[in-house]
Amino acid sequence: MHHANHYYGHSHVLARYCGLDDADPPRLHGYLQHGWNIGDGLAADHEFVAGTPVLLWSERTRRRAWSLGRRETYVVGSPWAYLLRMERDPGVRREGTIWYPFHGWEGQHVLGDHARLIAEIRDTEPGPVTVCLYWQEYRTASVRRRYERAGFRVICHGYRGGRWERLDPEFLRRQSAELRRHRRVASNRLCSAVLYGALAGCEPAVYGDPMLLDREDLALGGPERIRRQWPELHGPWVDPAAAQEIAVAELGADRLLPPAELTRILGWQTANGGVR
Repeated sequence: MHHANHYYGHSHVLARYCGLDDADPPRLHGYLQHGWNIGDGLAADHEFVAGTPVLLWSERTRRRAWSLGRRETYVVGSPWAYLLRMERDPGVRREGTIWYPFHGWEGQHVLGDHARLIAEIRDTEPGPVTVCLYWQEYRTASVRRRYERAGFRVICHGYRGGRWERLDPEFLRRQSAELRRHRRVASNRLCSAVLYGALAGCEPAVYGDPMLLDREDLALGGPERIRRQWPELHGPWVDPAAAQEIAVAELGADRLLPPAELTRILGWQTANGGVR
C-alpha cells in the first residue's frame, strides 16, 4: 500500500465508512488522491507503478488525468466528503474566520512576506481570526509568533503522516470541528482547505500575497491558471452558493459510492465476497 494513502487519516475515514476497523484499515489497492490539485490528482514527486488503479476524488480530476495519459482511473469521491456525510454539522453558532496561509512541505518551503499577509488579514476580516499553520510553519517559532503577536488564535491540525509513521486518524475530524465553528474560511491560494470549508458550510475567500514555493513546478499553469480557471473563488468576498457548487464538483461530493461498492473498488473485498 502506498504510504500516501494514509495521509490525513484518509484510509481510516474510508474504512470507517465501509464498516471496517478504522484503527487498522486494510491494504488499499491503488493510489488514492490525497489533496486537491489542478493536474491528475496525484503528487508529482511520487513514483507510481504502471497499471495500478488511480483512485480520484472527482469526475473533473478524472478527465484531467485522462488527458495526461492516466488510464486506469476510478472516481471514488474525497475522504472529506465521506466524513461530512458520516458526521453531521453540530449546529453550533459560527463566528470569525479560519485562515490557512499557503504552506510548503518537507521537501519545499514557502518564500513570502508574512508581515504583509498579516496586515491584509487584519484589514479584511470582520471578526476574530484563527490561523491554522501547517506543522512545519507551526513548529517554526519565528513564523508562529508573528501570527500570535498579531492577536490571532494560532492552531495546527496535526501531522499528516508519512512513510507509515506518525499516522493521525483524527486529522480530518479536528479540521472538521474547527471549520464548523467558523463562519468564514480563507487562504492566499485556492487549496483543499478552502474547498473543504465551502463544502462544510463556510463562506470562502482567497486573497492576499500568494507567496512562492521554493522550486515550484509551473508546468500545469500554477497560481495564474488557478485564478483564471476558478475566478469565482478569488477575492475577499465571494458568492457562497457558487463556491458550494464548485466544492461539490471538485471534492466529488456528488459521486460518493455506497459502502459495498467502495469496498470493492478499494480492493477490500475478497473473491468469495468477504472483506480483507
